[in-house]
Amino acid sequence: MSLTSTESTLAILGGSPAAPQDIVKPWPPIDDTDRQMVLDSLNGTNHAFGPNCQAFSKEMAEWNGNKHAIFTNSGTAALHMGLVGCGVGAGDHVIVTGYSWSSSATCIIHHNAIPIFVDIDFDTINIDVDKIEAAITPKTKAIVAVHLHGLAINMEKLMEIANKHNLKVIEDACQSHGAEYKGKKVGTMGHCGALSFNQNKSLCAGEGGMFLTNDEEILAGASSLWSFGETRTPSEDRDFHAYALGWMYRANDLTAAFGRAQLKKLTGYIETERSNADALRAVLEGTHGLIMPTEPENHLHTYYNFSIRIDMDAIGWTGEPTRMRDALLKAMAAEGAHPVVWQRFILPSMTVFQAKNAYGKGSPWAEHDALDVDYNPANFPVSQHHSDTHFAIIMPLRAPNGPEVAQVMGQGIRKVFENIEKIDPDQILDEK
Repeated sequence: MSLTSTESTLAILGGSPAAPQDIVKPWPPIDDTDRQMVLDSLNGTNHAFGPNCQAFSKEMAEWNGNKHAIFTNSGTAALHMGLVGCGVGAGDHVIVTGYSWSSSATCIIHHNAIPIFVDIDFDTINIDVDKIEAAITPKTKAIVAVHLHGLAINMEKLMEIANKHNLKVIEDACQSHGAEYKGKKVGTMGHCGALSFNQNKSLCAGEGGMFLTNDEEILAGASSLWSFGETRTPSEDRDFHAYALGWMYRANDLTAAFGRAQLKKLTGYIETERSNADALRAVLEGTHGLIMPTEPENHLHTYYNFSIRIDMDAIGWTGEPTRMRDALLKAMAAEGAHPVVWQRFILPSMTVFQAKNAYGKGSPWAEHDALDVDYNPANFPVSQHHSDTHFAIIMPLRAPNGPEVAQVMGQGIRKVFENIEKIDPDQILDEK
């Protein structure tokens, strides 16, 4: 599809925007189910770890296909619980992707273990499974398997590697509720998993997370960390004795009530995300200079994040890629297309890893002979290339927005790329 000449003047250069103002409706949709369940919790008598927390855990486990679930205060907490449940301790090495949200790696140093980064596969944006074995050391204990942006890792191949080397696998499914590999949902294929429910997630409870597992021993270790290092949970007869190092990772009844209400609609939300992603793709397919997200065979992508890359070679840009990307971002935003840069930094380049000084005095690297672990960003070129050239469409693809909104977003993006010769980064980025 090509825009007519009357539409071709870019909004950033004085033309009319492709998208009407305020066309994107806010996420998440709130209805009477949400209001009633939250009000019932508010009118209840237990606002700490109350009945909705236990019910939410049970219902989430059933929806996802797990034997056990624990409602916690964040996805980060659920990841930390997974590491402890899997027996990761001080000085152990844990493999993780070079590109993700910081929590995918900082959860490792939360328990004084050492992150070992592996570059990503460009097509999927997930960890390059074929590079994992080369990163395994005698101290490697586990893999944090991040299913990024709604797309699962090839878990069959990853679990073969993990089983061969006797490694535990913690699935970071914080962005990928309902994503599938060979018909199995993320969070059911490794030894345990983590979900997040913050504002941006496909299930929004405001904040919160869920720890998932089918393993009783892992459940026990995770539960102890979750509640002050105790061995009896708040739903049992507690003795209030700390048996190990523990945190207070519990959440509250009001948040759980909101989460339960949203869980009733989660399957429909995922269908909406996929339908809207299809509508956006249909408009953008074939646009010169754009690389669309992929959905490999045997995968079900939920499109939590519709991540697009700019082909700098195709558009003839030889300068700093982020400069052109950011100029195009401003031009797309002027068209009303709502583009975002999801993560501008690869994980190894973040200061906490470059400094190797999370707790002071070089901890945990110094006391575990890990100061020679190499976090040189140049060793993760695919992660860096993706980070420098991507942008994403996220909220316009969420309910209650429909395909017509996705189509207009696509028209705004396409308009910019069909007029890319008119984009001067120096003019757009440096103007006052």
